[in-house]
Parts: sequence; C-alpha cells; structure tokens
Amino acid sequence: MGILDSLENSPAFKGILGQLESAVVPVVLSEVLGNGSQGGLNAIVAKLQQAGLGDQVKSWLGNGQNLPITADQLQQVLGSDTVKQLAARFNIPIDQLGPVLAQVLPAVIDHASPNGKLPHTA
Repeated sequence: MGILDSLENSPAFKGILGQLESAVVPVVLSEVLGNGSQGGLNAIVAKLQQAGLGDQVKSWLGNGQNLPITADQLQQVLGSDTVKQLAARFNIPIDQLGPVLAQVLPAVIDHASPNGKLPHTA
C-alpha cells in the first residue's frame, strides 16, 4: 500500500483527514482501487475514460495540474450502489465519502503514474 502511505503526507490528503478517521480512507481507497469489485486502478481509469472523463484522467497521468472530478461524476463511474455499500461497510456518511474519494483519487492516480503510465497488474 505504498501509494496510500505516501499520500498521507500530502497537503490535500491531510486536509481531508479532519472529516474522516485517517485509518478509514486508505482502507476505502484500497477497496475501490484494488481489492474490491472495481478491478483495480487500471480498471477505474478505463471506466473514467469510457465515461467521458479522459481529460481529467490524462491530467492525473501527466505532469502538471490535476483536473478535478466531482463526487457525482465518480459515483456515476463507480455506481451509486458501490458507493453506498462502501459507505455502509466503513460507517462513513455517503455525503462525506463521495467528496473525499473525488478529492483523493486524482492524487492516487497521479502518484501511481510517475512516468505518465500506470503499472500493469496481473
């Protein structure tokens, strides 16, 4: 979980932690990005691109400013049922989970792609 560990030191991540317990966000992100039904980081990126959010994804993969994504856009890509299940599983209010994931996901993808490409997973 090296990506998530290093994010804990980023200013954007620290600002969010006031709303949620620091132990919960990495677990939820791990569930969304790798261990859950969403299929990992590459699958999330593919879903975002297919949903018309290619410009945002390209900015996260490249150097420079990361374009934002809204909680609603992310919920549409992940599916509202998935977001509701994650919120219920980790006892996080859904109105807080969506915005937190939308703020942290660009940084996660940016950090995971230092050369502009995500590592391929088996």
